[in-house]
Amino acid sequence: MTSQRNMPKESIRQSLRNPKQEALFTDLYELTMGQAYAAEGMDQTAVFELYFRELPSNRRYAVAAGLADVIEFLENFRFRDDDIEFLRGLGNFSEEFLDRLPGLRFTGDVNAVAEGSIVFPYEPVVQVVAPILEAQLVETFLLNQVHFQTVVASKAARVVTAAAGRTVVDFGSRRAHGVDAALAVARASYLVGAAGTSNVLAGKRFGVPPFGTMAHSYIQAHDDEAAAFEAFQASFPETTLLVDTYDTLDGVDLVVRLAERLGDSFRVRAIRLDSGDLGELARESRRRLDEAGLENVKIFASGGLDEHEVQRLVCEGSPIDGFGVGTKMAVSRDAPDLDFAYKLVEYAGKGRTKHSPGKRILPGKKQVYRIRDGETFSHDLVAPATEPHDGNPLLTPVIRDGKVLPEGRITLEASRKHARSEIDSLPPSYRSLDPATSHPPVRFSPAYEPPGD
Repeated sequence: MTSQRNMPKESIRQSLRNPKQEALFTDLYELTMGQAYAAEGMDQTAVFELYFRELPSNRRYAVAAGLADVIEFLENFRFRDDDIEFLRGLGNFSEEFLDRLPGLRFTGDVNAVAEGSIVFPYEPVVQVVAPILEAQLVETFLLNQVHFQTVVASKAARVVTAAAGRTVVDFGSRRAHGVDAALAVARASYLVGAAGTSNVLAGKRFGVPPFGTMAHSYIQAHDDEAAAFEAFQASFPETTLLVDTYDTLDGVDLVVRLAERLGDSFRVRAIRLDSGDLGELARESRRRLDEAGLENVKIFASGGLDEHEVQRLVCEGSPIDGFGVGTKMAVSRDAPDLDFAYKLVEYAGKGRTKHSPGKRILPGKKQVYRIRDGETFSHDLVAPATEPHDGNPLLTPVIRDGKVLPEGRITLEASRKHARSEIDSLPPSYRSLDPATSHPPVRFSPAYEPPGD
């Protein structure tokens, strides 16, 4: 094994590159098709649309996410000299094709659904209109980012809904499927209403508020739990104290006695419960805190939570003010994927389709219209882009001729506000955590046959 100490400096530099700026983040067959297109002189405009075919049975909607990374990737798309040398070494590609790659940039258009928007099956989330080589080579990255971030945003939205106004914090970085995934979870959960994340890098990179105080190891490192509490609050007076390292209710009593000793200097804001029967422990903790005059000390709960457990605790009236939700949200354990596809729907001005069972493509460039009954969502209509309809068109330009438009520079805070508005506009039946019993509310123009046919 070669250690980093012995790696050439160039190799170390390459290993630290931002994967969101790597043209080689693509499947090999994208490049082999690209060479074949070039050899045939096929360079006319193609329209690809990224969408998912169906929702998991335990989902009623999805929340679109990942557009910011798509825009960053397309804006920086290029092959470096060492990329070309790597491809040359594979022996698959002609020199004529390799000579084209260094000057290749994304010069096309992108229309997209705004991040934070509610989306349903067969609705284009991202639409790429570009010379076919450019549009083909970016497929893998677009699917990778939009798929995962939409999956996680959709899961996190359910957790936030279940919390019914109580604080939700992302605790999932440790068990997320890699560094990029952990950061995406932090951003996506904040997008749909979480208050913040335990991940400090996500705070720096995206402006997501970081949360955190202590782990059990801090308590264990001290010979005495009470001494640990007193020492920690001395450094962080307005902290949250973790009370379940040994006996939860004994830990609560220690917090009460600490408050008695410190008097007016006691400024601890909350206790955290991380194990056991969280509802029962929260009720008894609340009773003891209130009897001691500590009504302002809040209760925060964590430990194996998902939207169903959060909802149960809320519905039981558990006096829990906030939830730290980790693994089950970070990996979207109950629905870890969506059936996303990136499909050619038009080339050289002609609609393209396929008839594979269950994977039929609706040909031609499209628009999605959102129909509302007042402020409440009613249904969506998928129609040819040339066919005008009432309603709000969801696909808007974010890139034109390779240049990012102001609509493509939307801040995370603006997207977060949009997501909240979108979710709030759904009828209560759509916000339910129960499995869906009806078809998604998507209608299709008479120009199309039903996509399931």
